[in-house]
Amino acid sequence: MVHGTSIPVELKNVSLSYGSQVALRDLSVAFPLQKTTAVIGPSGSGKSTLIQLVNGLVRPDNGVVSVFGRAIDYAQLSGLRRKIGYAVQGTGLFPHLTVERNISLLARLKKWPVAKIHSRIDVLMGLVDLPLDYKSKYPFQLSGGEQQRVGLCRAMILEPKLFLFDEPFGALDPITRSEIHREFIKIQKISPRTTILVTHDLREAIKLADRLIILNQGEMVQADSPDAILANPASEFVEKFVHMQLDDFRK
Repeated sequence: MVHGTSIPVELKNVSLSYGSQVALRDLSVAFPLQKTTAVIGPSGSGKSTLIQLVNGLVRPDNGVVSVFGRAIDYAQLSGLRRKIGYAVQGTGLFPHLTVERNISLLARLKKWPVAKIHSRIDVLMGLVDLPLDYKSKYPFQLSGGEQQRVGLCRAMILEPKLFLFDEPFGALDPITRSEIHREFIKIQKISPRTTILVTHDLREAIKLADRLIILNQGEMVQADSPDAILANPASEFVEKFVHMQLDDFRK
């Protein structure tokens, strides 16, 4: 296996339990550079725990989590997190801040020059088709889709090499969700980033990801391209999981 920044995220023999509840069991997986990897599986399979480990929100009981070629230093998490774009369901926007202030928050903390901040905001809002006159609006004045676009801009403000998305589009209606998907695909084509996307929706995973990781009860049961998994499920569980998800969509 190749090491260093060519493998931006790697988990080696990682296990984590919450009391008697096993979240992840001896998981070893690497995430390829500038590709989108979707992590999918039933509720309680360990999806969100995996992404929390990468962000340093939780620490493994055993094993090593490496980001950008180095094992996470839990004494220096703030520095690591500023190199990561993080988006969750519901956007997490600050209601008392304008769109401009929400997007620029991390850049201001990093003491970027004002001109650089304004230029970066204009570029990002253009990428996600947000009108520039929205800068002075507050989150409550925006639709759910517009709020999600602002959340994407905020995640991208520092030009991170790594995005972590934890069910970021789950609360959106189908039409808005499809629009956000198009924006995400466009961003990845223009400026590709290593992205880990946690989702419960197999259709979303197939649409957005270059690679799928399927978890079940804290273990990885298959990792491959969407086409390969659909054509050759590795187990009866994977076959049933895939068929159930796609059958639900067809109903």
